[in-house]
Amino acid sequence: MQSTDEQFAAIRDEFGPDSLARVEEMMAPGGLPGHPLQAGAKWILPGISQKPWHDPRSDPAIASLVDALESAHGAISAEHEGAWRTKRAAFSDYEHYLTRQDDWQSLHLYRDGELMAESAETAPTAFDIIKNVAVGDGLICSLLESHFSTLLPGSRIAPHCDLWNFSINLHFAVDIPDDCDITVAGETRVWEEGRCLLFDYSFEHHAENRGNRPRTCLLVDLWHPETTVPERQALTVLVTEVRKLLGEV
Repeated sequence: MQSTDEQFAAIRDEFGPDSLARVEEMMAPGGLPGHPLQAGAKWILPGISQKPWHDPRSDPAIASLVDALESAHGAISAEHEGAWRTKRAAFSDYEHYLTRQDDWQSLHLYRDGELMAESAETAPTAFDIIKNVAVGDGLICSLLESHFSTLLPGSRIAPHCDLWNFSINLHFAVDIPDDCDITVAGETRVWEEGRCLLFDYSFEHHAENRGNRPRTCLLVDLWHPETTVPERQALTVLVTEVRKLLGEV
């Protein structure tokens, strides 16, 4: 198997000697200082806009995914509600890199670089959109995942930063009770059922369900639109190697 250096060299051969300059700068000793509200992130790729909230339709490729999800809200919501009632065993406690929460339930459609085939029957409409658009168009960050995220009443996700700024988090609001919100970099927004929110989760963020029933969003981890194809390839190599060294894969 090729080493990380060999894989990086192959990427440079294909895309040019400067194609990984930002990745190399990120990897340099000391790294790159981010925004103060990104202090908990481990890797900050230089040149990425330090903007916590994004317009879900500002990037044409991401907009195609947003349109597909929003136009299918009725079917996605009904399929999730049916699975929640009759196939609860398909859901699991969500395990974040910082914690595991039994009041935060998830049903994965994509994880570990692969579609979760068992979810095709449980949530066929959402599964097909993730397969055909998010994966098919190369939008999804293969290092991360897509899942239905259900916060039970009274649950709270504590303030935290995710690990890096080169992916971005899409929230499609599936079933939203009153008294639920999410705060990113000090700005609080509420989910609008059937619509998407998009934010950079390297900024500190937290969420809460103070309502009387579960709150469900479909989350999709996307490559940040300001990253390039060679950078995405190199970052996949880099993070995968780090995970191997840490015994995570």
